[in-house]
Amino acid sequence: MKRVFLIVLDSLGIGAMADSADYGDIGVNTLRSVSQSEKFKINNLKKLGLFNIDGVDYLEGAEKPLAAYCRLSELSRGKDTTIGHWEIAGIVSEKPLPTYPDGFPPEIIDEFSKKVGRGVICNKPYSGTEVIKDYGEEHLKSGDLIVYTSADSVFQIAAHEDTVPLEDLYEYCRIARRMLSGKHGVGRVIARPFVGEPGSFVRTSNRHDFSIEPPKKTMLDLLSEKGLDTIAVGKIFDIFVGKGISEHTYTSGNTDGMAKTLEYAKRDFSGLCFVNLVDFDMLYGHRNNIDGYAEALSEFDRWLSDFLPLLRKDDVLIITADHGCDPGYTQSTDHSREHVPLLIFGGCIKPADLGTREGFCTIGKTICDYFSANAEIAGESILSEVVE
Repeated sequence: MKRVFLIVLDSLGIGAMADSADYGDIGVNTLRSVSQSEKFKINNLKKLGLFNIDGVDYLEGAEKPLAAYCRLSELSRGKDTTIGHWEIAGIVSEKPLPTYPDGFPPEIIDEFSKKVGRGVICNKPYSGTEVIKDYGEEHLKSGDLIVYTSADSVFQIAAHEDTVPLEDLYEYCRIARRMLSGKHGVGRVIARPFVGEPGSFVRTSNRHDFSIEPPKKTMLDLLSEKGLDTIAVGKIFDIFVGKGISEHTYTSGNTDGMAKTLEYAKRDFSGLCFVNLVDFDMLYGHRNNIDGYAEALSEFDRWLSDFLPLLRKDDVLIITADHGCDPGYTQSTDHSREHVPLLIFGGCIKPADLGTREGFCTIGKTICDYFSANAEIAGESILSEVVE
């Protein structure tokens, strides 16, 4: 019985790619920024080989790393959650998903407003916490929806839970999702509910993502077609619109996601457990909170002490990321175009320095290879280089 645990540390980039300046990212390095915090203590990740990866020359590596490790560059045009995860699963996106630095055009906003029967306020790129601070009171008085975007391909709708019931907000998102296709096919429509009073509004954990459907088969489809379990933890189910996923559970944050992953490790299944831990990105990267990011990464590292002993002989643990979000990059609070780490550990895996490889899709191809699945996806498998 083979099991693979693929854990995405959402936004843990490890340094700028050669083309990062094309994306407005100069000198970005999420891991380097986080490592400067006093709260940064990740001995398990160090032992696995995180600090031995190409480019991580500002931290002392392990003398004998326990995992196979390398640095991955992104082949897709983009630096967002959807494109990053799609590439991990075997889809290289040659064109970036549409973004709206000046807000959405009137024809979209007017049609959306007409369909949902409510007005729209804001309609510009904004921080999620700042937008409810600046527009929340107006929303409460008018009932108009706060629509905003970011540097990513997202159409976000914020609404107070007492003014717009959750199910109504989710239905408004479904309406927007059906509208936003073709040239306006944004990666995600996101419900951003909040509560509280003016001056103290707080976003809730009832966020929900409505993603665009992957344009091709992914690693998940191929594993599912082979009859293997494909378990999604966190926002993985939403990112892939449920395609190729046999079981899923949502999470309220990193701590909950790690707890649920630990429970899956105690279960018998054959296949993939695909996990996203979102707090690194959502709570800390986007808010330039270096200490918070470091503390969350240290929590994950401590969790590994409980998780690693649960791995069985044929189990494989893969740790990676989907993009960067450098909390020390003061010019922006958006995602950053960065290399990501790849750590592969297990009883059948031999430690190895694999250098720098092209394509996050290396991961999906290798996982399909491990399960002898028909790998009709992008990428080059490195299984032969890491299996004993």
